[in-house]
Amino acid sequence: MTRSVTTPAGAGTRRTKDSRAPRVRVLPAARVPRDRRVRRGPAERVGVGLRATILLLGSLVFLLPFYLLVRNALATRLEIAGRRFTVWPKTLQWRNFSEVFGNDAIPFARSLLNSTVVSVVQTTLTVALAAMAGYGLARIPFRFSGLITGIVLATLMIPAAVTFVPTFVMVSSLGWVSSLRGLIVPGLFSALAVFLFRQQFSDFPRDLEEAGRIDGLGYFGVFWRVVLPNSGPFVAAVSAITFLGSWNAFLWPLVIGQDPSSWTVQVALSAYTTSQSPNYSQLFAAATIAILPVLILFLALQRFIRQGYESTGSTG
Repeated sequence: MTRSVTTPAGAGTRRTKDSRAPRVRVLPAARVPRDRRVRRGPAERVGVGLRATILLLGSLVFLLPFYLLVRNALATRLEIAGRRFTVWPKTLQWRNFSEVFGNDAIPFARSLLNSTVVSVVQTTLTVALAAMAGYGLARIPFRFSGLITGIVLATLMIPAAVTFVPTFVMVSSLGWVSSLRGLIVPGLFSALAVFLFRQQFSDFPRDLEEAGRIDGLGYFGVFWRVVLPNSGPFVAAVSAITFLGSWNAFLWPLVIGQDPSSWTVQVALSAYTTSQSPNYSQLFAAATIAILPVLILFLALQRFIRQGYESTGSTG
């Protein structure tokens, strides 16, 4: 509260020293050095250099097959099979790629189309079925859920060779030999994918599901509108694994694809080595083309794949 003192006539009212507002002194901000480097000891420097060297050598080892693949795809037969190794072809043979699609004996373009259709359809249906089955085993209460989960896990212990012949007899009796149905349908069920989705959905926050049920959603509505959209990274990781397995499948497409029009890309690649005079230049060129879809898929989904593995490791 301000106090005033009465002064002689002609003088006004003034404030005493007690009523003066205190002055605040602003101190200058502390200067932080722009280049603050952490000093490491000799042992720590040696450890950092050793780790960098190991990572560099590991990267070179993993990149070596890609280098040999591209190098041989652009080389001549003499440069591939010759005794003297050349680091890089003297003249790049780009015609090897055009000859791959111009070879009438091996329908490589058709095999690429078949592999794309089979991999995309099989991945989509496999992930959809496995996600629904995994959510049902994790969240829908019923009497035999534990028993069914045990049966699903037991199928992982059965070797594929045991079911190979019965599956072929069934597909042959249905008339699906040399058809895309015979390539797609037998591989739709994946016990591993079902188990992975069950483990993922078991740790899903129940609060989000309860919020969906308050809004009037049933089990499928909660799964489709709440659970699945929030599990995108994990779905991407399982999809990438499924697509890679379907794209690289060889034995089953070799048995079912008896007609060249139903060959997949892996069967077409094997045709280059089973002929009487193997054409290694076209073989490596075709292999380079065959890995491009998988490489593009990995580059596009690597962030989601990493997040899926991290969420699996943190919740498993």
